[in-house]
Amino acid sequence: MIRVLGIETSCDETAASVVTFDSGASEIRSNVVLSQIAEHAAFGGVVPEIAARAHVEALDGIVEAALADAGTDLSEIDAVAATAGPGLVGGLIVGLMTAKAIAAAAGKPLLAINHLEGHALTARLTDGLEFPYLLLLVSGGHTQIVRVAGVGDYQRWATTVDDALGEAFDKTAKMLGLPYPGGPNVEKAAEKGDAARFTFPRPMKGAAQPDFSFSGLKTAVRQAASAIAPLTDRDVADICASFQAAVADALQDRVRRALERFRAEFPDMKAPALVVAGGVAANRTIKATLEALCRDAGFRFVAPPLKLCTDNAAMIAWAGIERLRAGLADTDDDAFAFVPRSRWPLDGVSTPVVGSGRRGAKA
Repeated sequence: MIRVLGIETSCDETAASVVTFDSGASEIRSNVVLSQIAEHAAFGGVVPEIAARAHVEALDGIVEAALADAGTDLSEIDAVAATAGPGLVGGLIVGLMTAKAIAAAAGKPLLAINHLEGHALTARLTDGLEFPYLLLLVSGGHTQIVRVAGVGDYQRWATTVDDALGEAFDKTAKMLGLPYPGGPNVEKAAEKGDAARFTFPRPMKGAAQPDFSFSGLKTAVRQAASAIAPLTDRDVADICASFQAAVADALQDRVRRALERFRAEFPDMKAPALVVAGGVAANRTIKATLEALCRDAGFRFVAPPLKLCTDNAAMIAWAGIERLRAGLADTDDDAFAFVPRSRWPLDGVSTPVVGSGRRGAKA
C-alpha cells in the first residue's frame, strides 16, 4: 500500500487529504477542505494577503483533521505531497513550508506537486481512466485544453489569451452587483433570464487554433449593463443568461476543434475521453453543452465529482501517488530546495500565446 498526505493552499481553500493505493485500487481516506469565501466576500474576489494569513491560522488543524479522519498518523504515511504552484505565492509558501516541516520531522519523502497536474490526473483516481485523454480545465485561474498522455507527459493544445473563464464569471457578477463567488450566482440569476435578449460575442469562434478569449465578452457585458442602468432584477437575469449562453457556445466551438484534433492523432481509440475539471465544470448549462458535444463526437464525457473538481488536497495526494508509482519523484535534496512558483506551466514546451503578458501565461 502507498499512503500519501496531500496539502493544498494555492488560492482560497485550505485543504489536506490522505489517499491510498493498494493492489490497483485507490481510496480517498480523508478530504478536509476549509473555504475562505466568507473572508473574501466583502471584496468581491480573493485578497492574497488575507488568503495567506487564513492558511497560516488553519492549516495545522486541517492536517490533524485529515489524519484523524483517515484513522492514521504520520508514522504510517509514505510521503507528503504539497501544491508548489501555480497559484498565489503567499498561500503556496504556507502549504509547501508546512509540508517540508512535516516531512523533515517525520523522515518522509516530500513531493512538490503542480496544481494543474492534480486536476489532470483526478479522473484516474475517480474513474480509473487510461491514458491518453483530453482535459478541459476551466477554473478561476486557468482555461486550458491539455492532451494527457501519461504522468508527466502533457501537451497544452489551447489556453486563454486573456481572462480565465472563472475570472470572467466573477467579474461579470461584480459588475452586476451579484455576491461573491460569481460563478454560482451568475448561473442562479441566469435560470430566470432570457438568453436571447442580448447578443454577446462568441470570442474566437471559428478560429482554427482552439484558444480562448473572454475579455471582449466581459467588456460587452459592461457596455450592455451601462446602456440600460439602473438595472432591474429582470435586466440582471437576462444579462446573465445571455452571457452564459455566449460562454457555452464559444466553449462548444473551441472544444470541438480539440476533439477533432484528438481523433486525428489517435484514430484507433474506440472510446476517447474528454475530462472536464475546475470549478466552472459545475455550471449545469456548460456541462450539458459539453456532454451533448461529446455524444455527437463519440467521446466519453468524464467530470469528477464537484468536490474533486474544485481545489482540494485529494488530487494533490493522488498526483503524489502517481509520481511515486511512475518513478518521477524528486530526490529529497531537490524537493526540499523547491521554491514555490506563482507561474508553473504544466506543459513546459508550449510557448506563451499572444496576449498572455510579458512573463507568459500564468500556467
